[in-house]
Amino acid sequence: MTALLPLRVAVIGAECTGKTTLCQALAQDAAGIWVPELLREFVQTSGRVPSPSEQPLLIEEQVRREHMALAEAARKGATRVLIDSTPLVTALYSAMYYEDRTLLALASSHQRRYDVTLVTATDLTWEADGIQRDGPAARDRFHALLMHWLVAEDIPHALIEGSGAARLASARKAIDGTRST
Repeated sequence: MTALLPLRVAVIGAECTGKTTLCQALAQDAAGIWVPELLREFVQTSGRVPSPSEQPLLIEEQVRREHMALAEAARKGATRVLIDSTPLVTALYSAMYYEDRTLLALASSHQRRYDVTLVTATDLTWEADGIQRDGPAARDRFHALLMHWLVAEDIPHALIEGSGAARLASARKAIDGTRST
């Protein structure tokens, strides 16, 4: 009997759309492993946003942490690894803020490796959470860019809407649909 590999669930979206809250709930829900958002950690630790030259390093570290989480999930028998933002988000922010599109091909290729991609909608009230935030207009601009890119690159994804229990149920439904296919 072969054990199932952990499901790799990417949770991506613009700022202040509930990615971290959703990841934590989904990890707890199924005894999963949560990979926290690296950009949030970077900003909290350094007190600034990353420079253009630091973007590739963030992607490299994100991928390293994902591999570590997958190994941990395999050891613990966890059924899910929840990735709170992915290299694609870093690459798209780099394109949006620095007009640097060099990371997009690699990041798109990496995004295709996830078993499911959940995109958090912008239907939650925008709230600053004490770290670098640009506001509702920038959030909407990034969300549009992300959705356009996912469609243009034909990357399967599920839009997760609603709040609280409804948002969690929407995410569960998208994940469960992946396991049954």
